[in-house]
Amino acid sequence: MHRVAIRQEIVERVLARRGRLHPFETLDAKRTALLVIDMQNAFVAPGAPVEVPAARGIVAPINRLAAALRKRGVPVIWVLHENQPGGRDWDGFFGIFVAAAQREKAASALTAGSEMQKLWPELSFSKEDLKVSKNRYSALIAGSSPLEKILKEKGVDTLLIAGTKTNVCCECTARDAMMLDYKVVMISDCTAALSDEEHLATLENMIQQFGDVRTADEALSLFDR
Repeated sequence: MHRVAIRQEIVERVLARRGRLHPFETLDAKRTALLVIDMQNAFVAPGAPVEVPAARGIVAPINRLAAALRKRGVPVIWVLHENQPGGRDWDGFFGIFVAAAQREKAASALTAGSEMQKLWPELSFSKEDLKVSKNRYSALIAGSSPLEKILKEKGVDTLLIAGTKTNVCCECTARDAMMLDYKVVMISDCTAALSDEEHLATLENMIQQFGDVRTADEALSLFDR
């Protein structure tokens, strides 16, 4: 788990503009959902093709958060990255940002039905939870997934973001959510990146421009106020 803190200069910048550090003082369980992003074997397993070692450190915190939210009636949605064989449905990524020699290996790890594409087995999936597949970094960009339709059907206007990578799929989804007028809370101890620096950069972006940053315990306390 990352051991980082938002820099004081960022805190002061936020306070000067907003007058308070945290934009949301309460959360409504009836209008909130937890998104757990890309916690799949391909990202979490040791030696996996797109391994994020720190992701293993957030498995237990995510399980605890999900369990506490279920008790409050908050839906838990597991967002899984999925591409077609060879990454043919996203050539803009696999054809440009992945070397030709690595393309098949990288894409096959995230192909539907592969072992690497499945949810990490130590995560506690409950029968009332939902799974949603996306084929872009953001689960909310047009055409990426059915997530927005699901959220609208459930009357959700607030999203708690957990998973990996903090600075890629979590941040992309969070940014798009805010620009679609969702309230967004990045859960700092339930997200993981490849380095402390990348993780912190996203947290500082989020609290300045796109939403709130809270620990799991802090977020849970907002439902009880």
